[in-house]
Amino acid sequence: MRICFIADARSPIARNWIAHFIARPYEVQIISTYPCAADSFPGASLHHLPFAFSRLAGVAQTGGQAGGAASPIAAALRARRSGLLAGLSLKAHLRITAVELHRHIEPARALLAQLAPDLVHAMRIPFEGILAAKAAPPSLPLLISVWGNDFTLCAPDNPLIARQTRRALARADALHTDCRRDLAMAIEAWGFDAAKPAAVLPGAGGIQLTRFHPAVADEALRRQLNIAEDAPVIINPRGFRGYVRNDVFFAAIPQVLNKHPKALFLCVALQNNALAAKWVKQFGIAENVRLLPAVARDEMAELFRLAHVAVSPSLHDGTPNTLLEAMACGCFPVAGGIQSIREWIDDEVNGLLCDATSVESLAGAMIRALDDEPLRQAARERNLQLIAERAEYHSVMQRAEAFYGDLIERKRQAAGN
Repeated sequence: MRICFIADARSPIARNWIAHFIARPYEVQIISTYPCAADSFPGASLHHLPFAFSRLAGVAQTGGQAGGAASPIAAALRARRSGLLAGLSLKAHLRITAVELHRHIEPARALLAQLAPDLVHAMRIPFEGILAAKAAPPSLPLLISVWGNDFTLCAPDNPLIARQTRRALARADALHTDCRRDLAMAIEAWGFDAAKPAAVLPGAGGIQLTRFHPAVADEALRRQLNIAEDAPVIINPRGFRGYVRNDVFFAAIPQVLNKHPKALFLCVALQNNALAAKWVKQFGIAENVRLLPAVARDEMAELFRLAHVAVSPSLHDGTPNTLLEAMACGCFPVAGGIQSIREWIDDEVNGLLCDATSVESLAGAMIRALDDEPLRQAARERNLQLIAERAEYHSVMQRAEAFYGDLIERKRQAAGN
């Protein structure tokens, strides 16, 4: 089987999914819409077809260089994405790329003809799925993945992207979503044919339990971060995203400290972030906050094991991988009460849901989580069971592999008729 992925190949979500197929006896081809190092995928063929600003990015989503030093323009763009203009930057990126991608259709079509895959998997709708739908010939099986905010943020905010989304879903032979909500929205609101095959599977392929599992916290890491042994630890692993209410999170910290003055807050991928630094100073919480860089997955697992509570104050999401990772490590989840999260979290049973726009709601949930050790323990047992049943990596990827095979066979039979 020859599989061609069209993806932002810097993304940990895409990389974790693709790695399974590279390890299997398949020919894996990757068309990346962002620059990444040529040796990023040993065992696969890597091709670049960068969109709009992605050619200037030069920076991996993990925070490291995608290959060489970033240009001054790239640095300016990165600062804009993580600063006060982040919302406007996202809107501009979406609008420009929605128009600019048209010039990539013919190169993508030629590349697909050259690679001759048995299946194309476009990993998110804007803009990999939109490009694939325009470039892939009708005879080529096309699977499109939906990522967290494709339907709830990107498409509704831009009429052109909305039209492109509908056309992409009309062309797709199959759909992969990471939550039932998005599958329902695809059918009910965006024109995906309910008769076509669909799979609901964690977007990154699930959780590798050899890496994300409960264990004794790393005391060396505790000392490195200067965390007292009796300090309760809360982690915010979401980094800076326009749809994550970090402003509410930082504003809620003083209320938590009023009840738990020793509490320590770990904020991943917010080191050197101007807004985060501003909020820390504004609320006088520097002693209790650690602004951390982006970290590798093994380090993230250690941070989750160190923490009592993991916070995700998000307004738009599918199933966040950090949510599943935290649950797998036994860390108690506090999250915005959006529909997709409710597919995993039963409020006051295996986590707490809050209004991510309300300082009082988020602060109250964090305080309750720290106060209620029996709830945390019961949630821990339930969450470990949920991850094993619904999100274990090898089981999820076996289902994905079978889904690929079924799609190819279905397309072949349809062509024969």
